[in-house]
Amino acid sequence: MRVHLVNPSDNSFGTAVITPRWLFVLAAATPRSAGDPILVDESLEQIVPETIQPGDIVGISVHTGNALRGYAVGRMARGRGAWVIYGGIHATLFPEEALEHGDAHSVVTGDGDIVWAKAVGDCLAGQPERIYAGGRIEGSQFLPARWDLMAPEKYMWASVQTTRGCPKHCSFCSVWRTDGQKPRQRKFQAVVDEIVALRRLGFRFIALADDNFYPVTLTDLRQAREQNNAAKLEELTTLRSDRFQLMEELAKLPKDMVFFTQITMEAGEDGEFLDAMHRANIKGALVGVEAVTPEGLKAVFKDWNCSGDALAQRLQMFKTHGVHVLGSFIFGLPTDRPATFDATVEMALRAGVTFAQFVMMTPFPGTVDFGRWEKEQSQNPAVVGGVPITRYWMIPTEIRPKMFTPHPTMSSDEIRERTQKVWDRFYTWGAIWKRSACTPTLRARLGFIFLSKLYRQMYAGTGISTDSARRKKSKRWARWTARQCKKLFKARPMPELEGPKWDIGLPALGQAAFEGAGGREMDGLFAVLPEN
Repeated sequence: MRVHLVNPSDNSFGTAVITPRWLFVLAAATPRSAGDPILVDESLEQIVPETIQPGDIVGISVHTGNALRGYAVGRMARGRGAWVIYGGIHATLFPEEALEHGDAHSVVTGDGDIVWAKAVGDCLAGQPERIYAGGRIEGSQFLPARWDLMAPEKYMWASVQTTRGCPKHCSFCSVWRTDGQKPRQRKFQAVVDEIVALRRLGFRFIALADDNFYPVTLTDLRQAREQNNAAKLEELTTLRSDRFQLMEELAKLPKDMVFFTQITMEAGEDGEFLDAMHRANIKGALVGVEAVTPEGLKAVFKDWNCSGDALAQRLQMFKTHGVHVLGSFIFGLPTDRPATFDATVEMALRAGVTFAQFVMMTPFPGTVDFGRWEKEQSQNPAVVGGVPITRYWMIPTEIRPKMFTPHPTMSSDEIRERTQKVWDRFYTWGAIWKRSACTPTLRARLGFIFLSKLYRQMYAGTGISTDSARRKKSKRWARWTARQCKKLFKARPMPELEGPKWDIGLPALGQAAFEGAGGREMDGLFAVLPEN
């Protein structure tokens, strides 16, 4: 009997940019009595069915984008006599769907760092339950990942989580509903210990894979003071202090380390926080810009963001403080017009955004947008390939539309084509070369250029195009580019690197951590990044 943990994907590139963290956290939560799990990341290579044997346990994490592939893997595994367990954001929202379409024996909902061990134990006893409710565990219960099971040569960046949850309520994002609006932070000591372990393995590029690395804004603190809410002010101050302590410790690590994270636009008004990020070698952050007009921001419940010239100035503040921005923009909002596309890319170029992603409006399950759209479609839903459009993730990818919500003035094809042109314009060779001047060395500049092209090929080339020949060509280019990028991001392992000596008792990484996880009923983490 073996435990298999599968990260399903329709696209395999041989090399991945960032480690799928949940695989290695669930490996840590697997009981020792079950042995070391077999980890399968299909973004690298597809699973080989013959590796699944009767009596094996197969854990599959699904988000909306890979649910259909995940269900196919589950049906294959159950057909070969294995126990099949699903988890992840999508399975949390639609457990019955995973049971029906994925041939699941069980579904883990919510966090899995604790309950995964019970699910495995019950399968070993031949008596799995249908639903295991992981709930929302505290930051102190988050498990460090078992990086000893990773193939370091397959990934460019490793990933470490410092907090779950986001206090915002954006209409297009499910995080605040699935992970909660109360930030749950790990102790900074546990985070640093895990990062040190990764640098010993040769990773110097680390993604801080958080829902929101900036959980406490200056506005939050001001409002708590104005309301004379002493308890709230103390809570917020403690959260903010812990962020600064973490960044202070990151600054002490080897200077060749580079961190990247995800934060909200409001951090741009907090120079003290941005300066601390820069000292900590947090060189970049994904910032949700979403829209460049006040009307667009209001449409996504994000009117606390800036627009126009104020937006450009706010984005430039990040760069002024040494933090590069990966700007995220959404097209297909009801307020968008043809002129919006040019205005958006011009804003991104003018504001000095280092990287950018341009996504088409998608109503993700668990979001306000999805609930509103599903209600609108309830009387007479459109059907594609026999599947209601409100269950678009169940439509085969070759016939699945690129957009699902009707726009008042533009067709879906027009929005898709205009979005593709924005990607093409932002990622021209000339524009990339100009932006690459922010890097300190020629090697780094080459890495920047290759990564820019890889990002464009993976997300625009394979994700937006409806032409199968173009998608196939993009995949080939992405595989080749990924191999070149991997060489440029490779670093010398530092097995001799010593970590800080803490005054408080914390669980150690490695053997002790997963032995402890297997010795009691543990929750498990099946979700990695938010669907936004």
